Amino acid sequence: MNKVTLESILTCPECGAEKQETMPTDACQYYYECTSCHTLLKPLPGDCCVYCSFGTVKCPPIQRDGKCCH
Repeated sequence: MNKVTLESILTCPECGAEKQETMPTDACQYYYECTSCHTLLKPLPGDCCVYCSFGTVKCPPIQRDGKCCH
């Protein structure tokens, strides 16, 4: 069984702010509000969540199963 990393650093595409967050283990996070500029981030086309699009680490379902949770 692969070890799942729960910490990821999200980078806002609008202002470049970075913030380390703990990812949920049982769901994909579709929305995230940048704590700096308050832009509402959504996944890029083809990605299941904001961590897969803007994070340093893919979400737990992708790490664990290689596929999205929905």
